[in-house]
Amino acid sequence: MSHDDKISNKSGNRPFQDVLRTGVSRRSVLAGGLATATTAFFGTSGWNLAEAMGPPVIGFDPVTLADGNGPVPVISSDYEYQVLIPWGDPIEPSGPAYSYPPNAADQAEQLGIGHDGMTFFPMSRRDWYGTDFDDDEIEWEDDTYEELAERFLRRRSNRRGLIAINHEFGRNSTVLGKSAPTSLADVRTSQHAHGVAVVEVRRNRAGVWRTVNSPFARRVHVNTPVAFSGPVAGHALLDTPAGNQPRGTVNNCANGETPWGTYLTCEENFNGYFGATDPGWTATDRQDRYGFDNDGFNYGWELFDPRFDLSNPLYENEEHRFGWVVEIDPFSPYRKPIKRTALGRIKHEGATVVVGKRKRIVVYMGDDQRFDYIYKFVSERNYRQMLRRGQSPLDHGKLYVAKFNDDFTGDWLELTIDNPALSAVFADQAEVLTFARQAADILGATPMDRPEWGTVAPDGQVYMTLTNNSQRGTGTNPGADAANPLAPNADGHIIRWFDSDNH
Repeated sequence: MSHDDKISNKSGNRPFQDVLRTGVSRRSVLAGGLATATTAFFGTSGWNLAEAMGPPVIGFDPVTLADGNGPVPVISSDYEYQVLIPWGDPIEPSGPAYSYPPNAADQAEQLGIGHDGMTFFPMSRRDWYGTDFDDDEIEWEDDTYEELAERFLRRRSNRRGLIAINHEFGRNSTVLGKSAPTSLADVRTSQHAHGVAVVEVRRNRAGVWRTVNSPFARRVHVNTPVAFSGPVAGHALLDTPAGNQPRGTVNNCANGETPWGTYLTCEENFNGYFGATDPGWTATDRQDRYGFDNDGFNYGWELFDPRFDLSNPLYENEEHRFGWVVEIDPFSPYRKPIKRTALGRIKHEGATVVVGKRKRIVVYMGDDQRFDYIYKFVSERNYRQMLRRGQSPLDHGKLYVAKFNDDFTGDWLELTIDNPALSAVFADQAEVLTFARQAADILGATPMDRPEWGTVAPDGQVYMTLTNNSQRGTGTNPGADAANPLAPNADGHIIRWFDSDNH
């Protein structure tokens, strides 16, 4: 992908492979095949690295590499699949049917393109409208967070539910049938093909899933009104001279799910949708660290929508409104998506949510670009107590970035304005979070190979995929080592850790 062609981290921080090169003589790191796993033990202040994972224990009929590279999906004979919600299908059966090329109005009521992270939210009979369903039960404003959590726990149906799904990207040639937009209408069509969809699905007696008409069906796209919460909300960094209201989410990659039943969608390569109509425009250091340039990914939105024109002074700061984790309640279709700024502004691939020690919410996140970092957020206190007080656990807490050490230990470095190294550069905590990459650079975080998806095992071990690094071993970049056995690293590896204080 385009974002893998550029390195925006110019901090010079010590790379992970150099840490492993020093420590590998003392510990065993197994490498081979298509992936490597390195195991670590993390704590709020530190972790210890240990041996690699053993052989796989899950058995099923495998798909050969040759079969898996075909033009149509091929899966194990132990499984089956069906096509359910392709791009262009209406989010409700009664909506506008697919036609090509789509128009902006229809696309706003249809599934977007570039399907990525998704979550299924089961519905109990209490949620099924037409039976004993009560509209008041789905209004977030009328419920406390605690009631939302309890309501979510009642949902146990495997026959009916909501799918919240990300629509990460769609090139002009695919969506519009041409290389560049020629009107604002074209731009709106492209914008409406991005974002998130919520659809209701039902499995019939034959075992076939279908979408159904639903009061919960909705599209969240680049022009949907959004709200901000947390330390950056209300800050001047989110204001534009034009005074336009915050709208939209874009390049929604992986995702997360909260214990209170909401969906987290993550804005990844948001820089690629901005450009500059003034050929003399140049990026500031802070913009360059996030990969902003004159052309972006050549979507051409800036040609007709000034919000995405980096050289338009009336829309200064518009780019600061993207790069966040966004919370959506799929059962509250009229509530604005909320951008949770306490989780930092990076190229979020995902947000893995777990309940940690003392019932604190912990969110593990990867910044998906070569030589960028692994982060975690820890809520201020017991999340149920916070919900009862009307506080979001995602608004109050601490954000950390990971640093690896030679002896296979490591540290979680807090991104806080209370650190003199950060207060010397940033004016307040809002600036630290808005420019989290630069803050992590200053603290000496460990550059990684595109941290992406994460998950937490029942025993508390955290796994995160490091997808690849096409620049490893090229030019002056480091070559292969025990933890990164391929150069260029076409297939990536997996890192595993356990927080010593149980998150």
